[in-house]
Amino acid sequence: MKIIIIGCGKVGSTLAEELCEEDHELTMIDKNPQKIQQICESIDIMGSCGNGASIQILSEAGVEEADILIAVTGSDELNLLCCQIAKKVSQCHTIARVRNPVYHREVHFLRKKLGISMIINPEFAAAMEISRLLRFPSAIKRDTFSKGRVELLKFKLLPEFKLSGLSVADIMDKLKCDILICGVEREEHVYIPSGDFVLEDMDLVSIIASPKNSNLFFKKIGVQTHQVRNALIVGGGTLGYYLAAALSDMRIRVSLIETDRARCEELSELLPSVTVINGDGTDKKLLMEEGLPNAEAFVTLTNLDEENILLSLFAKKVSRAKLVTKVNRLAFDDIVDGLDLGSVVHPKYLTADYILQYVRAMSNSIGSNVETLYHILDGQAEALEFAVRDRSSVTGIPLSELKLKENLLIACIYRGGVVHIPRGQDVIQPGDSVIVVTTVRGLKDLTDIRKAR
Repeated sequence: MKIIIIGCGKVGSTLAEELCEEDHELTMIDKNPQKIQQICESIDIMGSCGNGASIQILSEAGVEEADILIAVTGSDELNLLCCQIAKKVSQCHTIARVRNPVYHREVHFLRKKLGISMIINPEFAAAMEISRLLRFPSAIKRDTFSKGRVELLKFKLLPEFKLSGLSVADIMDKLKCDILICGVEREEHVYIPSGDFVLEDMDLVSIIASPKNSNLFFKKIGVQTHQVRNALIVGGGTLGYYLAAALSDMRIRVSLIETDRARCEELSELLPSVTVINGDGTDKKLLMEEGLPNAEAFVTLTNLDEENILLSLFAKKVSRAKLVTKVNRLAFDDIVDGLDLGSVVHPKYLTADYILQYVRAMSNSIGSNVETLYHILDGQAEALEFAVRDRSSVTGIPLSELKLKENLLIACIYRGGVVHIPRGQDVIQPGDSVIVVTTVRGLKDLTDIRKAR
């Protein structure tokens, strides 16, 4: 597809890198010539320097023939204007990043009257992601396929689970749960495990299953499966507000610490069921007084990554709370991942992921078979959901007879409303959704899973 991206920030750059790998025809627009030059040198795309709301700049970028225009500049108003102008001169789909809560409340009007295909609010998206994590606090990460009917969950293997020293096959034999262990992270290495792979304590293990079967698996190994009952949030910005509101709707008791007194008064009016505390969230004494040692969830949402990281490290020492740490900067994500901060949420990554899902769904409607794609196992592997429309070289053949590429696993088949964890005798049929976990990059069709002859 022909895609125009306006805004060369972190979100725009991430989108460009991902979409370029998927062989889309990309053009980037930004006012900063250095950013345009830098990204054009790093990946094979076209660049245009100028105002993305200029009809001349848009025409030069080929907006009349574009399939999608994505506006992710730092200005909500500019993003909306770019999309509106694009709709006036072309039939392309438009996506705008909009952060202001005022616009968020009017999202249905904006989509209907301005014809914008998708409006993404990074803070709201992050709040929804965190609320999903707190529904199942033992999971470090939770992704879904087939409209929520299949879950991919990552958790840390602790000594009390008594699974260390057992092979994947032994665990399946012992627990008799219809789940699949599809990935293991151990120190700097990632593995797509076979049946004889042996787990060790402190491994980060990813499983795939239906929600019912994943719950059964976790209950059998002694993992908490109920949502948290109380949460302590530090930071009352837009994300803090969205999250507190979402958790209140889930009947979770919420305490929120915010330094700005005027903001506290505003939050108290907006969130009558939330305990709003005016104070310094980095004050250890205040945190202890407000119940950190007994909190079931502790979420750090200040504007400073350093504060969020230190607060989570402190909470790890004095409590057994489920930790969620917001990190804005992406440059040091490998270091952050090694600090054991619980679930780390990157609003910018989330924004890019939501946009990518929309683009892939559109691409799927005009030929591609990738329905959903997640980066997993510390970004070193992918979980892809393929829609099987017609018969092909992989349908109607027992999986045990398919010669698959190395480090590739057929993790799940979703058929007729039922989640199947596949065995060797199972076959793929037209109409199925098939989930594949692999370290192999660039899969565009399910037939790409086979070894080259």
